[in-house]
Amino acid sequence: MYQTYYSLNAMPFQITTDPRFLWLGEKHAEALATLKYGVLENKGFLLLTGDVGTGKTALINRLVSMIKASAIVAKIPDPSLDSLDFFNVLAFEFKMKQKFDSKGAFLIQLKHFLYKAYANRKRVLLIIDEAQRLSHELLEQIRLLSNIELHNRKLINIFFVGQPEFGSMLMEDRNRAVRQRITVSYHIQPLTEAESGDYIRHRLKVAGAAGQIFSNDAIREIYSFTNGYPRLINIICDHALLTGYVSGLKSID
Repeated sequence: MYQTYYSLNAMPFQITTDPRFLWLGEKHAEALATLKYGVLENKGFLLLTGDVGTGKTALINRLVSMIKASAIVAKIPDPSLDSLDFFNVLAFEFKMKQKFDSKGAFLIQLKHFLYKAYANRKRVLLIIDEAQRLSHELLEQIRLLSNIELHNRKLINIFFVGQPEFGSMLMEDRNRAVRQRITVSYHIQPLTEAESGDYIRHRLKVAGAAGQIFSNDAIREIYSFTNGYPRLINIICDHALLTGYVSGLKSID
């Protein structure tokens, strides 16, 4: 609605994870490098935590795009499943073309799948999003998947992505076996005020903005309201541009 008014060739503050608009500040670039290292070096268990709206999904998508040529990736968006359902969803994501009625049958085929991937020099990555929704029982089942090894080499990397509550779950004594296996982890913090300004300007530039649409005072106010959470920044900026359009303003103060 306001796109033409501000001479933009795309909507700059959509909350969908459009890779064109990915902004890698220092902490996000460090997180991406750390996680890429964990996958490429077959470190086994990886962990990415961050509060809602800090950009975890955007990082996951960028990581997958960087490694997809050399890896087979499965992503589980909601792991609040029983074990057999989880195994069947995983088999579907890995394109194993088979439905399983028992854990044993799944594990046999998974072993063949992982050996074949290794023979083809393909890394295997399982991404479990919203990991804080995992039950203790399923978390243990996932841990045991990593026991499929070859010549002391990990055949599957398991990447947990979740909110800070998942970190608290891992600190429970009953989950210590999983906690001790996590070799690479990163926690994403919200943006600082300076980073928030860079983030806003970056998205506007990608969308084709010729100049600075938001004043420095506006950016300061946006940061004060959002506390540096990218998703909230997108929502507020989108509404601000709409309000500016309706009010006939070319600059958002």
